Amino acid sequence: MKRDDGEDAAARPPIRNGPPAAGQAVDRFLALLQDRLPMWLRILDDLSNLVGKGNVNDNLLPIARAGIEYYVDVHSAQLPAFTSPTVTVRFREAQREAGLSPMSEIQPLADYIAAEQKAGRVRADVAPVASARLLLAGCFRYAYEELFAGPHVGTSHEDVAEEIVRELRLTPQIRVVDQGITDHLS
Repeated sequence: MKRDDGEDAAARPPIRNGPPAAGQAVDRFLALLQDRLPMWLRILDDLSNLVGKGNVNDNLLPIARAGIEYYVDVHSAQLPAFTSPTVTVRFREAQREAGLSPMSEIQPLADYIAAEQKAGRVRADVAPVASARLLLAGCFRYAYEELFAGPHVGTSHEDVAEEIVRELRLTPQIRVVDQGITDHLS
């Protein structure tokens, strides 16, 4: 990728206190991705061990926290790496060759939501793939905002993770019926 990312960028040293040369940025991003992606995918895959156990929202909370942390780490290296359309195209090709796609993150999460739905622990009207996308998008968006605007004062990753999971509204609402009053909706 380095040779095709523009005017021999890998051979140029970075400007002092400036951004790294494109080749160095790509190397940094790929090294970070190689380090973080397997762990992130393992966290998502491990959700299958939690089907039917604990509380669905409580099971998803560490996923949202880990997602925010993963995207915060990866965004900082990703943006400087993709300075050239050629680099982007080559990265896409490498992803395909490795058998990776956006569904690599979405599918394990969607499978977990679908399994919990089948067990009656997630609302019947929930779309598992869409919900998985929304959870990951919330994590991605927060990490993106933090990269550009800085950490939000008073808003921790924990608080944001709780908001993301809660607002998915996956779990059925428990209807409380007052003693002595007949529930006319049943």
